[in-house]
Amino acid sequence: MGFGESVQNSNNSASHHHRCGLILPPKLLHCRRRCGGAALHPVHSVSYNPPKFPQINWNSINRIVDKSTPFSSFRSEKWIVVSVSDYPSDSLKKMTKIKGWQVLAIGNSKTPKDWNLKGAIYLSLDVQAQLGFRVVDYLPYDSYVRKTVGYLFAIQHGAQKIYDVDDRGDVIDNDIGKHFDVELIGEGARQEVILQYSHENPNRTVVNPYIHFGQRSVWPRGLPLEKVGDIGHEEFYTEVFGGKQFIQQGISNGLPDVDSVFYFTRKAALEAFDIRFDDRAPKVALPQGTMVPVNSFNTIFHSSAFWGLMLPVSVSTMASDVLRGYWAQRLLWEVGGYVVVYPPTAHRYDRVEAYPFSEEKDLHVNVGRLVNFLVAWRSNKHRLFEKILELSYVMAEEGFWTEKDVQFTAAWLQDLLAVGYQQPRLMSLELDRPRANIGHGDRKEFVPQKLPSVHLGVEEVGMVNYEIGNLIRWRKNFGNVVLIMFCSGSVERTALEWRLLYGRIFKTVIILSGEKNVDLAVGEGQLDYIYKYLPKYFDRYSSADGFLFLQDDTVLNYWTLLQADKSKLWITNKVSKSWTSVSVAGNSDWFVKQADMVKKVVATMPAHFQVNYKESVKDQQSLTICNSEVFYVPRHFVPDFVDLVNLVGGLDIHHKVAIPMFFLAMDSPQNFDSVFNSMRYKQKLQSNSTSFYSAEAPAIHPWNVSSEQDFIRLIRIMAAGDPLLMELV
Repeated sequence: MGFGESVQNSNNSASHHHRCGLILPPKLLHCRRRCGGAALHPVHSVSYNPPKFPQINWNSINRIVDKSTPFSSFRSEKWIVVSVSDYPSDSLKKMTKIKGWQVLAIGNSKTPKDWNLKGAIYLSLDVQAQLGFRVVDYLPYDSYVRKTVGYLFAIQHGAQKIYDVDDRGDVIDNDIGKHFDVELIGEGARQEVILQYSHENPNRTVVNPYIHFGQRSVWPRGLPLEKVGDIGHEEFYTEVFGGKQFIQQGISNGLPDVDSVFYFTRKAALEAFDIRFDDRAPKVALPQGTMVPVNSFNTIFHSSAFWGLMLPVSVSTMASDVLRGYWAQRLLWEVGGYVVVYPPTAHRYDRVEAYPFSEEKDLHVNVGRLVNFLVAWRSNKHRLFEKILELSYVMAEEGFWTEKDVQFTAAWLQDLLAVGYQQPRLMSLELDRPRANIGHGDRKEFVPQKLPSVHLGVEEVGMVNYEIGNLIRWRKNFGNVVLIMFCSGSVERTALEWRLLYGRIFKTVIILSGEKNVDLAVGEGQLDYIYKYLPKYFDRYSSADGFLFLQDDTVLNYWTLLQADKSKLWITNKVSKSWTSVSVAGNSDWFVKQADMVKKVVATMPAHFQVNYKESVKDQQSLTICNSEVFYVPRHFVPDFVDLVNLVGGLDIHHKVAIPMFFLAMDSPQNFDSVFNSMRYKQKLQSNSTSFYSAEAPAIHPWNVSSEQDFIRLIRIMAAGDPLLMELV
């Protein structure tokens, strides 16, 4: 439904524009015409009539049973509900393979007549009309808000959880339960406390969750624009017991849910967004009195919040789920529930040319006023559905939507009861109780990352654009390379810092140390035999282009590595102080033992390894040693590396001996990439020296980082090669 139609149908006055707060920035008016969207119709002034309050006899609602589809006896607890306007997308095909979840596709007037997808249930317009639901009479023919029929169908067929998605997102790792809490009770539930935004400032009624997940200059669709500039992170958080997160909002990587102001002002014309959030940031809950934008792209509703799935019909389609989210959050407090926002659970693809802004996405509801209104709203009704209907009515009185949505709410609530849904019991509102002071021990700290905002500054030509262009280039080059770091120093002081520095560039940063640290996601490994720990990570990231190993006493200048060939092995074989050949005769016992073990392994090597190795090592009385501070193994050499680790088996071959042996067995040194040949290398350095560091060298060794201060000094000096690093400090 276009905005003009919705207002004309509402019999409301011309001031409805302002009371509804639908604003079109001049820049977007231009975008809208470019997108081919309908123009805004002028609305003639008519007298204002208050909406009529629906009269419902709650006790005489007849059961609606599925008699018209082949699925009348089908039951499933977990449903994925998606609107489809085109043939099945690759993302949707993948969703049908997610174990234990039933995909339900809802058609509209744009859906191809022969739409079909194995594993999915499809409800065409004709099928929807035969289901007997009251809501069908209110739904526009060409809109995703027809999903409302789907929610009822799923509930009618046994739904306990509904995952509300669109068809342009891939579920990360095809595992909905990876971050989301699919089970809230019983065996599968994570019994845990959840970080929660602090309620200390009663005037803060809405937050931008993207800051918590590392992107402070991105904001979600539905965040009041006056809040966009608030980019400071939380001074502290509190905690809440898990189990009542009945609405779960996932963050989307790639193209997150952003509004038109962001979309059209923050990107170069034809470049697709690929924004990444911190997938290690903890999920975060919202206390009563504080709200967050909730969408229909990547959200789980548990049965206690199913009533909150209704998508309003009298507002523009791209405002519908935003209004629903705020309306439902307010009502959720009445049943003791809350919203939790989760780390990235989906990757949505920006199709650039097909972004649905022509579907009124450029209309901004005055959500700031709506949120404040909702937080202040109180009801003395004694049952949840009566409260819901009352709130829908008052929102129409206030002009947030029209009388059509009051009637629609009444139809929706009756349909819910008709398919067997039982309304949850009310709980007393915490908002009205005196709030305890937040004591020192209740304050929980979490400092969000400041991830690179690759979209920033596209309007500002010159340096910033150039720097961001570089960051995008590095990210494109290394975004599928896994960095594995070994920390000899204190991980408490440095693990997060290393992730912050290198996580902007690489697919992921694995940190290993002598001792495991679960809180910091640091894995255990012994440096002397670190090669034996690597196959586990090779296996875990089986789709990575390659793996770069780095010790924490070596600095990697990633911007110098763009020319290196990612299909070749990289190592320091031409850095004389790092890679040496030692004569075994007359040397210490250790060298003799290591050389003996190498001979044993070489003797058991398959032909291709043994031939390579013997071509490079002519002198059987010498031992090749490499300090192996930094090396790279491309994907296609990973099986060879793993085979060689297995050949070593239980032998105590030292890392400095095993790695050069592996490299010489895998390939001839003349095929190694020469990228590390020019690294700056000394055996020992009394202290970090700015004169020793060079932004042109591929890597610097040694360099000591044992505290946050050391890290900040390093960042400042590395900014010579990557000026955007200054954002981190």
